[in-house]
Amino acid sequence: MNKKVILVGHFGVGKTSLVQQFVHSKFSEAYLTTIGVKIDKKEVDVDGLKVNLLIWDIAGETAQSKVPKSYQLGAHGVLYVFDLSRPSTYNNLHEQLDYIKELLPGVPIEVLANKKDLLTEEETKQILSGLSLEIRTTSAKTGEYVEEAFLRLTKAMMA
Repeated sequence: MNKKVILVGHFGVGKTSLVQQFVHSKFSEAYLTTIGVKIDKKEVDVDGLKVNLLIWDIAGETAQSKVPKSYQLGAHGVLYVFDLSRPSTYNNLHEQLDYIKELLPGVPIEVLANKKDLLTEEETKQILSGLSLEIRTTSAKTGEYVEEAFLRLTKAMMA
């Protein structure tokens, strides 16, 4: 069974690093700009069922409306990623999520606050409390909650 997952969010928030950590268990400090879309594949086991995730790492944009709809359509799940250390990547989070929900009605969305390793726990709590959404914190660098995020989304897509 194939499931298309798209990663969206501003440029430089760590979407590519999250994919690299999940698919290849590696992290690079080098910043590589994604042009257009990069597609990776990984098979996961969810409750005894093999699921092929087709992971679309979409180039970052400041507004989701600028992302070609053809990249997003047909997605079974969305990972929306922002950078905890850059307020500009989450200041209009609700607006961006509303756009995605309108474009992909009923598709599960997992919101990830990445780069958790760059802030203290107190700073992270303060930021998240102001956003009033269910958000998971991740670190592509340390691998914290990366696999869990993909598996949680996969389970939601199977429901």
